[in-house]
Amino acid sequence: MSHKREIILLNISGEDQPGQTAALTGILAQYNVNILDIGQAVIHQNLGLGILFEVPAKSESSPILKDILFKAYEIGLHVKFTPISEKEYQDWVDNQGKERYIITLLSPKLTARQLAAVTREISRQKLNIDIITRLSGRIPLDDPDGKTKSVVEFSVRGTPANIEEMKNRFIEISASTGIDIAFQEDNIYRRNRRLVCFDMDSTLIQTEVIDELARRAGVYDKVSAITEAAMRGEIDFNESFKQRVALLKGLDESVMKEVAESLPLTEGAERLFKTLKKYGYRTAILSGGFTYFGNYLKNKLGIDYVFANELEIKDGKLTGRHVGEIVNGQKKAELLKLIAFKEDINLAQVIAVGDGSNDLPMLREAGLGIAFHAKPKVKASARHAISTIGLDAILYLLGFRDREINM
Repeated sequence: MSHKREIILLNISGEDQPGQTAALTGILAQYNVNILDIGQAVIHQNLGLGILFEVPAKSESSPILKDILFKAYEIGLHVKFTPISEKEYQDWVDNQGKERYIITLLSPKLTARQLAAVTREISRQKLNIDIITRLSGRIPLDDPDGKTKSVVEFSVRGTPANIEEMKNRFIEISASTGIDIAFQEDNIYRRNRRLVCFDMDSTLIQTEVIDELARRAGVYDKVSAITEAAMRGEIDFNESFKQRVALLKGLDESVMKEVAESLPLTEGAERLFKTLKKYGYRTAILSGGFTYFGNYLKNKLGIDYVFANELEIKDGKLTGRHVGEIVNGQKKAELLKLIAFKEDINLAQVIAVGDGSNDLPMLREAGLGIAFHAKPKVKASARHAISTIGLDAILYLLGFRDREINM
């Protein structure tokens, strides 16, 4: 007659103190039990520890449970034992092959309303939450500078009932509650991104350089009218680019230096690049703007590649013409693939970040495409969007915690 396996789930809770896990696992060690699963979390000094164990054949569980109860009482912990049947255990084992996803919530402050809306949709899609992790640091109650960020990561398992419907629902929740929601497959590529490509104007910097140059040349209204015509689809990017550059004819080269030195970096940019560099990521600017300003940022932030449009300069003045091929939306996507090939990086390991419609081709090409503080149309077309916090939010989508970023 075969021995019936005894499997027990041990749940422990109480005030967290050093040595508690060691004391309890020490007792289990005396009885030679097999540990089948273990997980621990501490929230605001409160310990939650779960241990799933198998009692050795020809042994009884009662002395183990008695010793655990006694030790737990001695060190001020609450204990609950739950017997697990072999069928329940086998069902749990069989579930391990299911798809896994990472859902990241990013907001200046996380509210119960946001959390309820997201978890309701996760449940509606028949997904199971395995782990919830806070990636951002501890949030102070008072926030004098309005710079707090609350980032929580869900590891979920299962197959969504309707993945497109779920993504659309996340976009609705994002718009109505002021939270960014990123949904990624939890695969080897997600944990091994290696190249990050950025648009420059209104992404890395909080301005459009051509507007700044146009202001100084006294042609801002004319340049702005061409930009708006291009956005309405009346003229394509290449034509609008040529027309706007022509209006800058005669502008002194020294003005470019002035504009470069006063470029307003986007919030979180320096923290982001410092961290990416530290952990060995390659970085690139792929911009429909100008190389002069891209190179300025390259030196300032330690960026590896810059591809943008070069303005022709003669006798210290802009000629109103450009040099070489125009970097438009399609060209950005080609350059992204070219850099990935040169660096021997799979496209699934590439991140692209931009805000405009001419960024969409590269956002679609990359394994992770992020619309950053983008126009509604771009946001709706991109797979991921960040609108509530700074550029360093990208680090959380890579799974970084504040303590790793701030080291």
